[in-house]
Amino acid sequence: MSTAFLGLGSNLGDRAENIYHAIDCLCRHSDIHIERISSLYQTSPMGVEDQPDFINAVVQIETELSPPDLLGVILGIEHDMGRVRELRWGPRIIDIDILLYDQVIVDSSNLTIPHPRMMERAFVMVPLVEIAPGLVLPNGQMTSDVLNSLGCQGVHKFIPET
Repeated sequence: MSTAFLGLGSNLGDRAENIYHAIDCLCRHSDIHIERISSLYQTSPMGVEDQPDFINAVVQIETELSPPDLLGVILGIEHDMGRVRELRWGPRIIDIDILLYDQVIVDSSNLTIPHPRMMERAFVMVPLVEIAPGLVLPNGQMTSDVLNSLGCQGVHKFIPET
């Protein structure tokens, strides 16, 4: 079994429900076992700023799937949920990224692990540190040290409206 960390984000529709639905889809896959789920966090958009705020989370999974096969499952979930790729960093119903896969480093045309920008993004590092504070990244840094160098960058725990 391999351990992977996935980042999830949504800023269209019922953002929290989209995250929970994607996690449910991951749970229903026979080769994926969810180990930990972070809290939900609300963040301002990066890149294209004229769009709704995002809800983000990180999940830790155990899987027998190889990184390319895991990517295939993730892309299938995104497709089934209605993800349309029109604008880079634009609005999306769901986005699921492979952040880490054991200590494996992958650099291919369609998959890069560790995720190339995760260490620049508090919206990834805050939930990752929540569920794996002592995790050592493939470059030797601890997740908590990376987050300390970033600061929270406007990332806040999501509190649903009642």
